[in-house]
Amino acid sequence: MNSHHASLLFGAFDRHNFGDLLFPHLLTALLPGRAFEFAGLASRDLRVCGGHRVAPLPAQPTQLIHAGGELLTCTAWQAAVMLLDPSAATEAIARYDADPDAGAAWAARQLGTARTMPYVVGRDALAPGGKLIFNAVGGVEWNALSSAQRDDVKAALRQADWLSVRDHVTQAALRAEGIKAPLCPDPAVMLADCFGETIRRQKEQGDAKAMRDAFPQGYLACQFSADFADDASLDALARGLSGVAAATGLGLALFRAGAAPWHDDAALYEKLQRRLPTGTAQLFPSLHLWDICALIAASRGTVGSSLHGRIVALAYGLPRVSLVPPQQGGRPDKRTAFAETWEPDVMPRGVALDRIEAAVLQALAVPADLLRENAASLRVRYLQSQAQWARLLPPE
Repeated sequence: MNSHHASLLFGAFDRHNFGDLLFPHLLTALLPGRAFEFAGLASRDLRVCGGHRVAPLPAQPTQLIHAGGELLTCTAWQAAVMLLDPSAATEAIARYDADPDAGAAWAARQLGTARTMPYVVGRDALAPGGKLIFNAVGGVEWNALSSAQRDDVKAALRQADWLSVRDHVTQAALRAEGIKAPLCPDPAVMLADCFGETIRRQKEQGDAKAMRDAFPQGYLACQFSADFADDASLDALARGLSGVAAATGLGLALFRAGAAPWHDDAALYEKLQRRLPTGTAQLFPSLHLWDICALIAASRGTVGSSLHGRIVALAYGLPRVSLVPPQQGGRPDKRTAFAETWEPDVMPRGVALDRIEAAVLQALAVPADLLRENAASLRVRYLQSQAQWARLLPPE
């Protein structure tokens, strides 16, 4: 395909992270009849785990769609580290963490771009007259950026043909900068509509079926990022989850929503499992996108730190509880911000580790019809927003 005519989906789908792997599937399904190329910051082939073959940004595409995710606040340093394998990431962090300037220079070399916020692309990268779209993007940590980083993002956003954001915190931060951005739910609210059949088939086989067989009474899909790896957090997780298992009789399916650095660490799950009563928890081995979707869809609800674990549960009308990492402090949290923007007040949002049991029991008590209505209303909202920018794209 001649890249001058290319419709490009752009995002962080060049690494193993659940939400980022979902976006290209969703937008391809939601914009049928369009031929897309998939671009990130690195050449990667993630098809073996259900992702896409991704190339670096080509020269001058005619349409560039930022497909979703927390793109507005992902710095070059974070992006470069997350594209490494875990041992190289550990080495880079040890070497550059204390020297941000050297780290930024290293990141620019690694990524082959001088953009300080490399997942935000402005009009200068497009063919003349090209369309620049930001679809339901997030940036809750806006205030943590330097003024130079914010200026770079603002310049790109002001050039956009369309901008929508996925939570009220990002919207308010941009409004304070004089940038108007309507709200749009994350595209993953469309998952059950777009891929219900694929996920239904996946539930009947492999690791997803094995988990249903292991816990015929039902299970909660549980996931925790590497932020919870310290002993105090693991002890608190074990206390809360043991209480939930005892109170509900549900099993605990421990899954990884991302294998990229700073995401989920298999060693943490083994340490957690050793702290839980025998037989209450099982490790879900698969890192395949559709297996993870099937695990959540077949569950009685989710508990975890993955925003997209939460949104997939939402799409299926299931209870969900998000855990706020212990080091979050007062900083805005993307899980909490999303839930505040779009979910019923009775559903717990971001909770601290000492509140797991109470929050899960509260979530499980929310009426199923309320959850189904919430999911349906967000599908309508998403499609209304997408229809506005899809009209801007030239016909194929």
